[in-house]
Parts: sequence; structure tokens; C-alpha cells
Amino acid sequence: MSDRLDRLFKEADEAFDGKYSSEVNELNGLSQSDIDKITPGTQDLRTYKVLVKLVEEASQENMKKAELIDQIKETGEIGISIAKKISGFYNDLQNL
Repeated sequence: MSDRLDRLFKEADEAFDGKYSSEVNELNGLSQSDIDKITPGTQDLRTYKVLVKLVEEASQENMKKAELIDQIKETGEIGISIAKKISGFYNDLQNL
């Protein structure tokens, strides 16, 4: 297996086994239809993909939740709306 594939598998394992693994799984479980119901538009899919990557990286790095929530807020209204659908983030974002 190439070094690149080894690295990608390692990153995937770290994301799915890390601190926010259940949130990563919930985010990855959202369908295009689910995202469109939250907030329709092509920009929204882009924000969703950024949000998934953000949570995967936070899981790999065991980032503190407050720091992750701050970064989610930086994704704007669309990212916050999507993240609110994830049980592990709802309480932290419900008043936004």
C-alpha cells in the first residue's frame, strides 16, 4: 500500500475512533435531502463538507469542545444550522 493510502487510512481511523467519533458518524449520515431540509443551496453543501472535515480533524486531534464549537461558529449560519442537527453539538449551539 502506498504511503498516501496508509496516511489516509490512519486519518480515517483517528477520526472515527477519536473524541468526536459519534458526531463524525452523525454528520456523515446526513443525506443531501437532510441538508437541503436544513438549508437548501449549493453553498450549503460546501459548508457541510467543511463542517465534516472540521469535526474529523477535531476528533483526530482530541480538540477541546469549546474550541471546536468556536470553529463551528466561524462556519456561519449555515454551518451552525447543520451542526445543531448533531446531538453532541445541539446544546452548545441551541441559542444561536
